[in-house]
Order: sequence, then C-alpha cells, then structure tokens
Amino acid sequence: MKRKIKTINKKLIERFGLPERNKKNPDPVDMLIATILSQNTNDKNSYRAFKNLKEKFNSWEETAEQPRTKIEKLVKIAGLGKQKSTAIKKFLSSIKKEKGKVSLNYLKDFSNDEILSALTKYDGVGIKTASCVLLFSLKRNICPVDTHVHRTLNRIGLVDTKTPYKTFLAIKDNIPEGIAHPFHTNLIRLGREICKPAKPNCFVCPLLKVCKYEYKNLNVAIKSKENSFMLLDNV
Repeated sequence: MKRKIKTINKKLIERFGLPERNKKNPDPVDMLIATILSQNTNDKNSYRAFKNLKEKFNSWEETAEQPRTKIEKLVKIAGLGKQKSTAIKKFLSSIKKEKGKVSLNYLKDFSNDEILSALTKYDGVGIKTASCVLLFSLKRNICPVDTHVHRTLNRIGLVDTKTPYKTFLAIKDNIPEGIAHPFHTNLIRLGREICKPAKPNCFVCPLLKVCKYEYKNLNVAIKSKENSFMLLDNV
C-alpha cells in the first residue's frame, strides 16, 4: 500500500502541484472548532461561522460559559446549528473543567493514537476532526478522510471499505513519511473537480492508468462541424 500511495501522490502533485502549508500552525483548539463547523457545508460558510465566534468572544474560555443557544445563533450559517453548537459547547466546557483552561497544547508530546483517543472521547468530535488537528495543527503524518478521500481511494482500488472511518483505519499507518498533507489535500481536489460522485470525469483524471474503478466515464465531448456537441465513447 505504501508504494501505491507514493505513486498516487506523485501523479496528483504532477497534476495539481504541491499544496502550500500555513507558515504558522493553527492552534489545535481553533482547528478542532473550525473542523466541526466545516461539516456538511462549504468553506465560505464555515469560515463565517468560525469568525462569528472569534469576534463575539474574547477567548474560548468565554465561549465555554455561553448558553448553547447563543453559540447556535452565531454558527447557524454553517448549517446543523444545534448539532454543531452542542458539540462545541460540550467540548469547550469539558476541556475547561478538566484542564482549568481551554488548551490542547498538552497533546504535543502524545503519540498519534493517544491524541486520537484523547480527542474522540468528547461527544461530537469524530475521527476526521481529530485527524485534522493532527495533520494541520500538530504536523503529524496523518491523512484525514472525508467523503472525497473515501470515495476516490475506493474507486482507485487502494482500499475496499464501506465508511470513511474504515478507510482512515486502512491507510493510517501506511502513509509514507512526509506526504500526508499533499496526499490529503490533492485527493480532496481530485474528488471535487474530477472524481465527482455521480459523473466522474475519468477521461482527464491523472490517475486513470492506475485506477481500478469499474464504471469509468470515458465519454468526451467534441465539437462537430455544425458547432454542436457530440459524445465519443472510450476515446
């Protein structure tokens, strides 16, 4: 699997380039809250919801003291307002009670598995959220798995799994050192732009030659002499 991941990563970089990383690591709590807000919405709305919280309250400690309904009003633009505000409120209140402050800096010396276990014990914090903290805030070689990563890796044939969680477990310890960030980021781009759920554009996919997807879409539209479009199969 490691060899296949290296091949996939190389082809994705050749197509999409090497994704840039933030020069400064996001704070782990910021990353966790932002990831909760990003679920089932677009980047614009999740960012606005996150910004609403940061602008309204001076600290996460202050946010933890707020009624859940107040948090919900600020994050509802990201959708699933009750669910997300509940998860945020419970996490902030719990970590403040346990540690006396809202901080995840104590995790920095933990192993990857210890961090995953420590974070997913909180209601509403799933494996994807925890793995995003690992990758983006702590710079660990961990690849979070969302619907795009799950779909593309199954279509390619790297894994044969039924859920994003099982995909994560299958690849967690098989990511070659140092490539988790470009691998994760470019797979999401692949899933959004080419390997779409209903009509994947296989003809232009950089992974076409290594992909095992049984139902490849190899139709390509070309202009006819009458300036209309026609489909050619398996060009």
